[in-house]
Amino acid sequence: MRKITANYLYPITAAPIPDGVLILDDNGKILAIEKQENHDAASLEKYEGAIVPGFINAHCHLELSHMKGKVDTGTGLLPFITNVVSFRDVPQDEIQAAIEHADREMQEAGIVAVGDISNKIDTFQKKSTSPIRYYSFIEMFDFIQDAMAEATFQQYKAVYDQHPEGNGNQFTAVPHAPYSVSISLFNKINTLNKGRGTVSIHNQETPDEQALFLTKGGGFPELFGSFGMSFDDFKSTGKTAIHYALDNLDPACKTLFVHNTLTNEADIEAAQNWNDRVYWASCPNANLYIENRLPDYRAFIDTHAKVCLGTDSLTSNWQLSILEEMKTISRYKSFIPFETLLQWATINGAEALGFDDALGSFEVGKTPGVNLISGVEGDKLHQNSKVKKLV
Repeated sequence: MRKITANYLYPITAAPIPDGVLILDDNGKILAIEKQENHDAASLEKYEGAIVPGFINAHCHLELSHMKGKVDTGTGLLPFITNVVSFRDVPQDEIQAAIEHADREMQEAGIVAVGDISNKIDTFQKKSTSPIRYYSFIEMFDFIQDAMAEATFQQYKAVYDQHPEGNGNQFTAVPHAPYSVSISLFNKINTLNKGRGTVSIHNQETPDEQALFLTKGGGFPELFGSFGMSFDDFKSTGKTAIHYALDNLDPACKTLFVHNTLTNEADIEAAQNWNDRVYWASCPNANLYIENRLPDYRAFIDTHAKVCLGTDSLTSNWQLSILEEMKTISRYKSFIPFETLLQWATINGAEALGFDDALGSFEVGKTPGVNLISGVEGDKLHQNSKVKKLV
């Protein structure tokens, strides 16, 4: 048995507890939550800072970890996509070493679960043995080419069929983004999932994406044309990109919209009217890395949206740390309280991935992991704040 305490304990689903004590069995299961005054001081592991549950990284591309530092910052999404395509094929031993290192980096950063995009089988071995719990999103895209939908589906279905069972992991098939998935492919994905689990989709990352659906403008037709794809038959909807997704996603599934840098209040309300199990993954450091912009967090707060935090990949980030994502938001949007950021970093992501039975909050019977955050003053993070994994 362990009794862990600090200046504050944040259960997440209840109010913070000054001098709270977390009592755990040897497997990390929570047995009780109490106060220091009820215990002999000699029996306590006492720390300075805030004790919080293990973090949930709601959006990552573990298989791209070998591309760290290879893609320029600040180029915008379209050049970024071109660079990712050109750097993907490297020796397999290099890819596996980078995956191993990135998984370990997330463990050390106090991350206990990850929503991970998989286009290939490269990460499956690591996911079978890692103490991190993974939800794999087997991602499909056909560049909005209906004629390619069946061949594309079969290509990624082969990846889907090889995903290992066990280790607490889950997986579903998902569409990549509104600008890259045809209606035919959406339908095939929906049929495969049969209304179960969580579906993620990259959403409204760049003005080019909005322009494509509003006016058939922007740079995507030219970009995909350089890949040999024709947009001659594509018809704009006259609405923002998320509406194309809403028209074709399965509302029976939980839905995780990712990035959302151009999503406005009307878009959020439209999605939440469509499905009451909608979540929004924000990856602020990746947004700055690629597009030099951040989402309108005020719109998400005002609409009571369930925001989660992700790191994206090492292709578009300097590290894989949810605390660093929280610090970035706090730096640029200091009106967001520490407690709100914690909710985004823990329980919201656990709910989005369907792991909230065990993760995301301090509640008796759960095994959520335990992190210590130092350098917190009042309800504000500081840029020197650090995280230490305790359990």
